[in-house]
Amino acid sequence: MTSRREFMGASFAPLLQAAETNPKIREAREAAIAVLKPSHKDLEHALELHSKSLVVESYGFAPRSAIDGDKMREAIEAGANSLELEDLYTEMQLMRVADDPSQLQEYLGAWNASGVTCVLQNAGEEGTAPGRLLKRLAHFTYLTDKLRDYVSRAATPDDIEQAKKQGRHCLYLTGNGVPLSQEWNSGAEELAYIRLFFQLGIRMMHLTYNRRNVLGDGCAEPANGGISDLGRAAIAEMNRAGVIVDVAHSGWRTSLEAAKASSKPVVASHSGAVAVHRHIRSKPDDVIRAIADSGGYVGVYSVASFLGRGGDLNAMIDQIDYLVKRFGAGHVAIGTDIAYIPGRAQEENRKMGRSPKRRPRYEAFWPPGALDSRSHPSLAWTNWPMFTVGMVQRGISDADIQKILGGNVMRVARAVFPNAA
Repeated sequence: MTSRREFMGASFAPLLQAAETNPKIREAREAAIAVLKPSHKDLEHALELHSKSLVVESYGFAPRSAIDGDKMREAIEAGANSLELEDLYTEMQLMRVADDPSQLQEYLGAWNASGVTCVLQNAGEEGTAPGRLLKRLAHFTYLTDKLRDYVSRAATPDDIEQAKKQGRHCLYLTGNGVPLSQEWNSGAEELAYIRLFFQLGIRMMHLTYNRRNVLGDGCAEPANGGISDLGRAAIAEMNRAGVIVDVAHSGWRTSLEAAKASSKPVVASHSGAVAVHRHIRSKPDDVIRAIADSGGYVGVYSVASFLGRGGDLNAMIDQIDYLVKRFGAGHVAIGTDIAYIPGRAQEENRKMGRSPKRRPRYEAFWPPGALDSRSHPSLAWTNWPMFTVGMVQRGISDADIQKILGGNVMRVARAVFPNAA
């Protein structure tokens, strides 16, 4: 039996050190151990494998910052409207760590505990308006400029590999929407922002979000229509510009047609398989086959309400195991769609008090029952090493696990990037 001292002296010790000092990370690890019940042999092997692997999340979020609750309360009392409050809250949540040294240690500890080198970071919003999409992109440009010695902005796939070699972390940015000029003069004019946003650092875009847009249907639309003519043109322009087409939030027919229309790999960056658990955010086998045939992958999420069967880490590994056996390990990734929330976040939120009620945003519509507040500590973002433990337990080979942990994301990133062979 491996002793605690031997574990802490092993090459994978950085994956464990944050859990020694951060109760939140430690509790999440203990929850995962309770769910998986791994042998010491599997645990040690998985941690060693995880520590030496290039881990690239197919879609997710860098660790969050705690807001300044007093500043939020002042804005509410001053009569700020709902959009102002939303912008202020989001700005502090996503980038306050860049200006608040007291949060940096916990932020970096969460990164180190995860063993993740790169996150395909949500750096946009849900929609097609360029101004809205620029807001979050600006936040992450600022964050990575200020923290470039720790977390940089990767412009190319080579930058991701370099970050791993240097023991740093990085973000490969996704825009969460295809920017459209909305002048409606010509198709070419509508799609001109795709190239511009690529130049600004965006490397992946959602074709649609939950609702229907002019490109296709989202996953929450009951009609299940496919892609439009403009949608096909958008896919062609994304292929040309070097932007990965993401159908994670698209309807099933939209996803299927997009995968068949694209000349480059298409991904469902954070999704799952309907065959394991039926949900609007998961995909049926014919859609997954089309994505795989395009050279793409399905990134498995760790959102409890999307997973079924108890909504814990075993339910997430069920999804990975099914996809590997049905479609091959070369078409599976992990995109948790969750973030690490700092321990002081609740305290700061309480200082804020109750903000004015606002109407739900159109693009973010969820049908009743599709999204709830359930969570499970075993699915915590810092538990990436435990995801690897779960895959080792299922008998997935080391080589295949390394594909799932980051190899497949890197392959697609290289295939889509301009001037790829």
